[in-house]
Amino acid sequence: MTEGISRPPSDPRRSPRLLRRWLHHAIDFIYPPGCASCEVILAEAHALCPTCWRALALIERPYCERLGTPLPVDHDGPLLSPAAIADPPVFERARSVCTYDDMARKLVQRLKYGDRPELARLMGRMMAATGREILADCDLIIPVPLHRFRLWRRRYNQAAVLASEISQYCDKQWEPFLLARIRHTRSQTSLTRDQRRLNMTGAFRVSEEWRARVKGLKLVLVDDVLTSGATANTAARVLLRTGAARVDILTFARVVKI
Repeated sequence: MTEGISRPPSDPRRSPRLLRRWLHHAIDFIYPPGCASCEVILAEAHALCPTCWRALALIERPYCERLGTPLPVDHDGPLLSPAAIADPPVFERARSVCTYDDMARKLVQRLKYGDRPELARLMGRMMAATGREILADCDLIIPVPLHRFRLWRRRYNQAAVLASEISQYCDKQWEPFLLARIRHTRSQTSLTRDQRRLNMTGAFRVSEEWRARVKGLKLVLVDDVLTSGATANTAARVLLRTGAARVDILTFARVVKI
């Protein structure tokens, strides 16, 4: 671990984490676990039934080493997509569990808008497995932040909940307050690629507490969905300009244009 970000021997976040795990086990004992998507009864909590699992379009090699998008053919050596060659991203690498199809959309929207933060346990576990290559030598995991107005409406940041779960599976530290969203941007849903890029301009900054400490760190930026890459590129640019050594992206799903 990079000097200056290791936790003290007595971690104040440890007791709440143990209590949260105990409460999860208690709830699972009282209420039979169900599929995270269709809610059919399962033997294991925070999982998908076989039918819903098969409906998830997992991204596996071959894929673009920079953008993480699936490719139709495999070749020897690192693969780059035409999009990565024509317009290289600011971040180093992106990895996603699956494409943003109907099943992934259902899970993401339930987590994001349906007041279902417990879904992050399943999604975070899958993201930790998918991103093990980029998580292996990272120094810190950080979530894409929400603006305080949007955070007030949703009550929690889905990216932060995912980052917290991922950190437990890969035993890496995460920091929710390193990056701040300082501008209340429009929803990206209906915007074009160029509009998304313009919309995110000036949206982030590194907090004063972390400006000196971020130098030289290898960071993994976590979000629920990677669409055009405008948010990821804007955040990565701010982090790199502040002195980060590398920024990789890890999301549950990503939009893939055919």
